[in-house]
This record gives sequence, structure tokens and C-alpha cells, in this order.
Amino acid sequence: MPIVPINQILVGRNRRPIKGEKVDELKESIKANGLLNPITVDQKLNLIAGLHRLTACKLLGLDAIECNIVTYQYAEQARLAEIDENLIRNELEPLERSELWLERDRILSRMGLRAKVGDNQHTVKGGEMISLPLKRTWELAKEAGYSERTFQHGKQIAKGIHPDVKQMIQGTAIAQSPTALLKIARAGSQELAVAEAAQQALELAQAQGDIREVERQAKLLAQTKNQQKELQIIAYNSALAEKEAKLLHKKSQRQPEATGEKLPFAPATKVTVGEEWILGRHLVYCGDTAQQEFMNLLPSDATVAIATVSSIWNHNYLVGEARVVAVLRSQGQIYEFYRHNQMPFQYELVLGNIYVGIFSHHSLSQPQTAINVEGIEGIVNYLLNLYTSPNNFVIAPFMGNGEVLIACERMGRICFIGDEQPELVSRGIGRWEKWTGKQCQKMR
Repeated sequence: MPIVPINQILVGRNRRPIKGEKVDELKESIKANGLLNPITVDQKLNLIAGLHRLTACKLLGLDAIECNIVTYQYAEQARLAEIDENLIRNELEPLERSELWLERDRILSRMGLRAKVGDNQHTVKGGEMISLPLKRTWELAKEAGYSERTFQHGKQIAKGIHPDVKQMIQGTAIAQSPTALLKIARAGSQELAVAEAAQQALELAQAQGDIREVERQAKLLAQTKNQQKELQIIAYNSALAEKEAKLLHKKSQRQPEATGEKLPFAPATKVTVGEEWILGRHLVYCGDTAQQEFMNLLPSDATVAIATVSSIWNHNYLVGEARVVAVLRSQGQIYEFYRHNQMPFQYELVLGNIYVGIFSHHSLSQPQTAINVEGIEGIVNYLLNLYTSPNNFVIAPFMGNGEVLIACERMGRICFIGDEQPELVSRGIGRWEKWTGKQCQKMR
């Protein structure tokens, strides 16, 4: 097996990210046993397979490495071999796998080995086959070890998601979810189609030397790509919020004290109207939250206000206190609510049998993908993930079962919450104490 100086190995740009833990394992193995599996390069020493092995050898200070040198007539054949080598790996994330499927598909098309709709399987002349059978989608999917539907969805993910959004996805809770990735890809599908048409028109104008048309199509291309990115960032935030809400819901199912369905404890804290309580970083007020006493306690830069289901509403002031106001209402209450409130409406979400009205003085885009979360607890978690970050201020003018308070505690937000019913305030404080194992402190 040939030995090649490491500094002569050429590594292309289209490489999967290096995983540090895998390199560390290989370093220990190579130190103990040597390189058991040589890397693979082409005749020009372009790396085809073995980036982690090559990296481990570099870090060990080795000057040369054993190589399996294969000869390819064309560079794209070498890249196909590299892709096939990578697809064998089980640790690929869905987005990585999808990218390789799409690239492999495009290479086969450029090489004339990819069947298009309406193509015969192979060309025959005088009873003799004169070209290799063209690869059809179901055959490519079978070679990849997946269903044709999964294969097509994977290519849609790779082709449809804006490069900047792909960077955002890496390492997040949705990186392993093909369903979430497909939602994001589809969010900007119309804009992508316009951008592709603009790209083709741009190239034609360049070939024809039409400078004015080149400028027009370049502007349209930039605008539509930016629109695609904006829509997909919204879809990304929504998918991430939905994922986090589901994870928190599962955790709460394993911890009965965290659910608002049954409260297996008697509130020990006696609360009366007009009192203020400190719960860690949170502030709790007992009294009418539509009055000035509660307003005076609120921060000047709250990110979101969440009003859970209640038949009472005198809280239009919230839209001046928080950037986003989310109001949860049941079907029977929603139309009466919209008829009387005066807050600037942005959009509405229907989650199960709960209507969520979103209000803001700022322009907000509505998530276009379907959202699947369960119950008030899940909706609150979704909204906090969608609109807030750790240490943001959250306002809740109704205690309910303490959904907003407990969600803020879990997620590192700071909650300003109140209710005019002492028993609800007492129960919410008791739930927080049971959840955290801490005690509240009375301010006044």
C-alpha cells in the first residue's frame, strides 16, 4: 500500500464537518494499533474517504499516511465514490444525508446517468443496448436504503432550505427531525421557484450581453432569496419552539407536580389581596391586574405577555408593556373578545380547541407550517420558545394553574404574574415551591 506525505493530500471543500469525539477515538486507536484502515485518494491525491483518519494522523504529528489510490477518469467519479463512502456512515444527520443525496443525484445527471421523466430505461439499436441503463428515482432510493418518498423528501430538504438557515439548524433540537426540516424547506418553496427562474433569466441575459436585464434579474434574485430566508427563519423558530414544547411536555408527564391537570398538594401560603411576593426571580401580585398597582410593578421592556383562558378582559394596556401579546381563548369566547379589544391584531393560531390571538405594534409574520402542541402548558411553552430568550421579561395577568410561571422557571425567563383571586395566587405559589424546592418571600 503506497505511503504518501500528509501535506500532499488535497482536501476538497465539499466535506462533512469533522466530529471531534470521533477524531479523538481514532487518535487513541492509531497510537495503539497504527492505521488499520488506509485513507482513499485519487491519482491526483484528492481525498475521497478518510478525513477523520487523516485529521487524527495530522494531530499525532505523523508526516506520511498509508493510502489506497484509485484511478478515476473524471473528477466527478471520484466525488461519487466519496459520497458513497460517506453515505455508508450511520452517524449522518438527516440534513447531511439529504445534502449528499442531492449532490449525488446532480452528479449522475451531469454524467448522463440519471433518468428523467419520460426517458426509456436504456437505449437500444438493432437489438443491442448501446448505453447503460439510466438510474431512476426508486432505484437511487433503493441503493440508499430508504423509501422513494423519504429519498424525495430528503432532496427537497437539501435543495429547499436556504444556506444560512441550514447553518442555524446545525446542532439544534430539530437537526435530527426530517419532518421539521421538510416543513422549513416548504416554507419558502414559492420564493425559491421565483429565485430559480430569476437565476436562469440572469444567466441568459449575461450570455446576451443585456446589462439592464442582468441588473433587473440580479435584484429580483436577491429579493426573493432574502424573502425565502425570512420565511424559513420563521418556520425554523416555530419548529424549534414546537420541538421544545413537546420535550417539556414529556418531562412534565414524568413529573406530576409540574402538570397543571392535578395539583396533589394543598397550598401552604396564605395570600390576601394587595400583597406582592418574590419567587426566586419572579414577582407575584395578588389583586386586579387591570389596575395601576399591577402596572407599576411591570418592567419597561417585557418581551411577551401571555394571557391564559379567562372570561375577564380589561388588559388592552399590555400591548404597550410588551412587544408581543398572546391571548388564549376558547372557541366560545374568541369572537366576543375580538369584538371588544382594541389592540393591533397581527394573526391568529388555532392550537387544538384554543384560539391564540397575537397582537403587537410591530409587524409579525405568522408561522405558515402546521403546529402540533397539546394543552395550555404546551401552548405556553411554544409561545415562550417562539418569542423569548433566556432572561427576557414575561408578563402574565392571570395565574390560572401557574402555567406561565412554571414555564418561565423551567426556561430561565423572568415572570411578572398576578391574579385577583387569592386562592389561585396561593395555589400558583405552592406549585412553584413544590417544583423548585424553594420558598417564596413576601414583599408587602
